[in-house]
Amino acid sequence: MGPGADERQPEAVPLFQEKFARRYLRLVRKYAQIIVGQFFGHLHSDTFRLVYSDQGQPVSWMLMAPAVTPRRTNSGSANNQGLRLYKFDTDTGQVLDYTQYYLDLESANSRDQADWQPEYNLTTYYDLKHLTPQSLHNLAQSFRSDPHSTYFPKYYKANSVGLDSGECLASCVHTHFCAITKLDYTEFTHCQEAAASALASSGPRLATVTLTALLFTVTPFVT
Repeated sequence: MGPGADERQPEAVPLFQEKFARRYLRLVRKYAQIIVGQFFGHLHSDTFRLVYSDQGQPVSWMLMAPAVTPRRTNSGSANNQGLRLYKFDTDTGQVLDYTQYYLDLESANSRDQADWQPEYNLTTYYDLKHLTPQSLHNLAQSFRSDPHSTYFPKYYKANSVGLDSGECLASCVHTHFCAITKLDYTEFTHCQEAAASALASSGPRLATVTLTALLFTVTPFVT
């Protein structure tokens, strides 16, 4: 379980009590230079999180892998099953990349056969040269600054592990952005409120994203 909000159920009770989340984030900021990565699951969604210094610089990342079990939320969102294979430097522990695999449940049920397939490779999928806090920060910023960019639809497609999640309008995009960048729950709430206010003042302008395929993965197995 990672700190912060569930991007698909932002109204849900935070996974960490806020005082413990803040303490955890302080520790991450303090030791960011020696933390090579943070790996979480529980949400069953494919996403990531960023930790920022007190000066606002990205200093650490968290990768949230989907699960080997499907999930359907109260809001109706669901996902396929997923597995993730990480690539890392065995000398330094530095994470270099990962490949996400998924199982199309509808196809598996209709054929009575499980056929696991690669869904995407992180660096290729998002055009990243390296997996760093800065590169993931730039990716997250593209979601907010350019709602018509190719990257948010890719992210949103992966978020549900291959299931069609329908449209993600402007408020939905902002919820994902806030969940990724604001791990303190109070800051997350303020981020959402600021986005809602900005959208209200700008009129009925909506950013629409249509999804078709997604992928899910969960706990990283490293050998």
